[in-house]
Amino acid sequence: MSVLVTGGAGYIGSHMVWELLDQGEQVVVIDNLSTGFDWAVPKRAKLVVGDVGDKDLVRDLIAKEEVDAIIHFAGSVVVPESMDNPLKYYENNTAKSRDLLEVAVNSGIDKFIFSSTAAVYGAPLTSGPIREDAILNPMSPYGSSKLMSEIMVRDVAQAHGLRYVMLRYFNVAGSDAKLRTGQSTIGATHLIKLACETALGRRSHMSIYGADYDTPDGTCVRDFIHVSDLVSAHYAALNFLRQGGLKFTANCGYSRGFSVREVIAAVQRISGNNFAVIEGKRRPGDVPSLVANSHRLQNRLDWKPRYNDLDTIIETALAWEGELSEKRRTA
Repeated sequence: MSVLVTGGAGYIGSHMVWELLDQGEQVVVIDNLSTGFDWAVPKRAKLVVGDVGDKDLVRDLIAKEEVDAIIHFAGSVVVPESMDNPLKYYENNTAKSRDLLEVAVNSGIDKFIFSSTAAVYGAPLTSGPIREDAILNPMSPYGSSKLMSEIMVRDVAQAHGLRYVMLRYFNVAGSDAKLRTGQSTIGATHLIKLACETALGRRSHMSIYGADYDTPDGTCVRDFIHVSDLVSAHYAALNFLRQGGLKFTANCGYSRGFSVREVIAAVQRISGNNFAVIEGKRRPGDVPSLVANSHRLQNRLDWKPRYNDLDTIIETALAWEGELSEKRRTA
């Protein structure tokens, strides 16, 4: 049987494909390559270029490749863009997830893992790490589109016996330690990637969006999780479902936050480049602090992170930026 990875040519999806292959799984990928790259998909996986909202294509693919589980990454992920173009996010993240769920149920798929986000929480009402039972109050169309999809997954599971895991990502960063894949999206807005690009001279300066938040140094605080730890959590979730697990929702983070200033300073120190930093205005949709309480993930799935160190995350991200230049020249 095969595992279907939607969005498997993208940043997190391509790491998931490598994780599955490393575990001896058969993998099929569907990706429209709007932000992903065909070269990011290993040759041992089957890549189908198409849209996850194409129900006929997905139905035929599930049958032909004998798919028995779906890991759903495909979607749009930029908070500021979602503020400017909410309909894109409700189409890509909500409507197409609905179509995928319909095909999954009609095709007899009973194992579904959904890529969700800490943006479903919005601005937490209490300080400290956020538990999964916190109030869900997204502040952006991106967060709302993901929360709507979470609700659909739960409702479909109740009506049709779908078994699921929903993982709420905090800030994903870093790259595969073997440099097989990494964050390659053109125009990506991820803090650590932008800082690494600046450190390598590809940007003239680094911008801080808001330095007057109610945080220790005035800048936003985030929980950064290494992408390889994130996909290992997905594999643990897949095994949970294979062993008869019914449903599970968990935060993916390290239960420790770093401010924007702290991250930039770490990139400057590790790269040896004290690049220019400019303070700007706040961005719509940003919240002051988002730090995960990840005890549920570690306790219920027996998941153990291997890369939970900010320097390690930055070192792998910097190494990938050098590798990426070569891949783009030869792709």
